[in-house]
Amino acid sequence: MDIYSAKLRIATILVGILIALLAAFIVLGVATYFFNIASLFSTLTFILAFVLVLDIVQWLLGPYIIGMTFRTKKVDPNDTQLFWLQDMIERVSAANNVRTPTLYISEIAMPNAFVYSSPVAGRRIAVTRGALNILDRDELEAVVGHEVGHLKHRDVELLMAIGLIPTILFYLGYMLMFSGMMEDRNGGIFVIFAILLIIVSFIFNLMILGINRMRESYADINAAKTVPGGAGKLQTALAKIVISSSRSYRKRAGRAVRPTDSNFFANMLLFSGFSEAELMDPEQLVNQWKTTKLSRFAGMFSDHPHPAKRIQLLEKYKNQF
Repeated sequence: MDIYSAKLRIATILVGILIALLAAFIVLGVATYFFNIASLFSTLTFILAFVLVLDIVQWLLGPYIIGMTFRTKKVDPNDTQLFWLQDMIERVSAANNVRTPTLYISEIAMPNAFVYSSPVAGRRIAVTRGALNILDRDELEAVVGHEVGHLKHRDVELLMAIGLIPTILFYLGYMLMFSGMMEDRNGGIFVIFAILLIIVSFIFNLMILGINRMRESYADINAAKTVPGGAGKLQTALAKIVISSSRSYRKRAGRAVRPTDSNFFANMLLFSGFSEAELMDPEQLVNQWKTTKLSRFAGMFSDHPHPAKRIQLLEKYKNQF
């Protein structure tokens, strides 16, 4: 997959989501016309207003909530110990023609990095203490290239916008299910209609997860394109992060990690998923992932591609930039 096919696939899914949303509203209009349920659109209007207000508040205040959750602290530009990291972020941002985000350090052990933003808080990039401990500077540069790619492609705003769709459909179905409409003579039909809306919201969520996985792949490509040797550096960084996360999880859980296990921080941040292999050496793990055969449906319920898919994609970009 090259960058153009990635764009085409993302655009195709987005068009599919918009068509499906339009179809849902047409069905609502037909139901209102035939059953003369004047309150249906008033219910829809209420849900739209409620979800939009909630989403906007979350967008505006989200960075502050994230900061408290992940214990982030703004880095002083004059900090001599982290000057090299600030310089790296400025350099990668310049290579991507984006405004340099404000640097934060997240005081958690999980090795990772993430970007977040709002019109109030501005653009921010956080690097966890765990990432600083296990990744070398070249690997961190590739991770920063991935994260700056998210800012460049406006992924935060895109995912927030399309995430409204399944939320609206779910709440509409839920309210129809338990509203007074069920008590009239068409109540049985509206039960079915409400259940269908909830099912459709689930399908929308699967589509959005697909969009998210494509955006992650797109950000990987961005790191390969804008960071010298970025493909190989990001491969190693991914292996180190998964190894560290898996070992930490095994230690906490007191048992072997299964491929289906997940981790809150790993899912929320840059990487997710654990390898079924015994995780020992990053280079060995990268080589294993290069030849791993995966089903087309692998990671269908995840917001990140399986690590093996990411390694194989990055392998195509080695020595190209």
